[in-house]
Amino acid sequence: MTVFTQEWANAIAGTSYLPMTQAQLKRLLDRLGRQLAAALLAEPFDLRAGQRVGAELVAAHIASAEALGRTVEVVQLRLVRDLGLVAEDVTDRLARLLAAVTTGYARALRDRTLDEQESIRRAAMAQRTKAERALRASEARFRHQATHDSLTDLPNRNLFTERLTAALEAPQRDTDRVGLCYLDLDGFKRVNDQHGHQAGDRVLTEVANRLRQALTGHLVARLGGDAFVILIERTGGTRDVIAVAEAALAAVHEPAAVAGHEVTVRTSIGIVERQVAGASANELMRAADCTLHWAKAAGGGRWTLYDAERDRRELTSQALTAAIPAGLDRGEFYLDYQPLASLRDGRMLGVEALVRWRHPELGVLRPGQFIGLAEETGLIIPLGGWVLAEACRAAGSWSATTGTPFVSVNLAVRQVHRPGLVQEVRNILRHTGLPPERLQLEITESAMMSPAEEPVQALRRLADLGVRIAIDDFGTGYSNLAYLRDLPVTELKVAGEFVAGLRAQEPQADERIVASLVSLAHALNLTVTAEGVETAGQAERLRAIGCDAGQGWHFGRPEPADRILARLG
Repeated sequence: MTVFTQEWANAIAGTSYLPMTQAQLKRLLDRLGRQLAAALLAEPFDLRAGQRVGAELVAAHIASAEALGRTVEVVQLRLVRDLGLVAEDVTDRLARLLAAVTTGYARALRDRTLDEQESIRRAAMAQRTKAERALRASEARFRHQATHDSLTDLPNRNLFTERLTAALEAPQRDTDRVGLCYLDLDGFKRVNDQHGHQAGDRVLTEVANRLRQALTGHLVARLGGDAFVILIERTGGTRDVIAVAEAALAAVHEPAAVAGHEVTVRTSIGIVERQVAGASANELMRAADCTLHWAKAAGGGRWTLYDAERDRRELTSQALTAAIPAGLDRGEFYLDYQPLASLRDGRMLGVEALVRWRHPELGVLRPGQFIGLAEETGLIIPLGGWVLAEACRAAGSWSATTGTPFVSVNLAVRQVHRPGLVQEVRNILRHTGLPPERLQLEITESAMMSPAEEPVQALRRLADLGVRIAIDDFGTGYSNLAYLRDLPVTELKVAGEFVAGLRAQEPQADERIVASLVSLAHALNLTVTAEGVETAGQAERLRAIGCDAGQGWHFGRPEPADRILARLG
């Protein structure tokens, strides 16, 4: 109980005026803690014990919303754990008991308020003038509390919103502009975790004082927690707001003394500045909050200016990400196929399956517009699975003759590392009837740069089935030759950026690079396909180098399967 009592005392210290010593406070909290512990285990369970604890807190002048909040937090996090309380429904009981503490606290606080009001009424009857002065003073205090933050004495969210709304609704000129600097402290939670809430409060107070002194003439408000906002009215443009942000950074980034230690305080700031006409408070705050997250994502300790185009792209990306599962269900995705042709005789050796999205609002989307989003969110697993199954289904329907091309399908990193990959491929091949040797799986070099052995084993098992394995975009990644020796790779696909250089009159460097890659691959008994072949000249140079196959617009653009198959006839 001693540790729990100390935690409780530390949490509420400084939140209210306490007419008692620290030792007296600990004795009180020790007694109340024992009452709560006993109530948790009592049979029958009686909520009145919690109400009595709430009332005693108010009676002891522990009477502030912050004190109650911290009491609930400490009891909820520490009581059961520190005291080792064991009961079948202890979690449920604790929640109900804390609710009872809050109820008792509120009732006692209400009764105390009513008692105080009665005292004022009696004083007014005896001495009206004195009571009226006291009443006016009380009303004025009610107004530190409605518009200002109790901890830092800065304007609070209510006053800030009023000022911002007034600035937007009543501009002095049509050309008036307004700016916001929205900031919070980087790593502030670590200060609270390491040094306690009191130390955190001292940091917030210190930061508030620094901002107030450095930014005279501007409204600096605390929105809650470690979030602050600066309102810059009638700006002359973004430079004015950037100057305010840099002054705020300089003020905040001074070391602060916390619990006997010097702690460096850092902040990130999101800046938004625009013309007042047509702007709304909610819109400005959303933009500032979005920009603050950009600043933090860039490493923190800096300001970032709002970019409407970036915001639009991110919102579009979020919308696209959310629409992928429904798009799969509605059949909005489809495949085109691009030929992989022999550089010796032009014969079609295979086709690469390329996914498209026929979006109901945005039209046809290419892979670059949504594959990255799918990979980031994990949606590449269902999407990639659909591509693999659809490509095999289509290829399985092509008549299996000597000249029938294989189908090549890209696997994302998440797919390669998925434990069920081998079984998934087996099931698809069995269901579609596609022979394993007519399926090629393309992986990137980065997909293999992992200490895990499972992906390598999975690829070996697939190769044992007869599935072809190709390395896509070879030469642009890690180019670690060790995995070429250890993996069951059958083909390298040389990145198109090297092939693009072969269009020059004297493509010496790129030609030597491609020649080296071809020589390396052939030394390892691998075939080589050059990507991005767009001209007959490139094809001729690649043929002279000894490259086996080519892919690109010179041999054919991505097309539906029926058009690709028409070429075979």
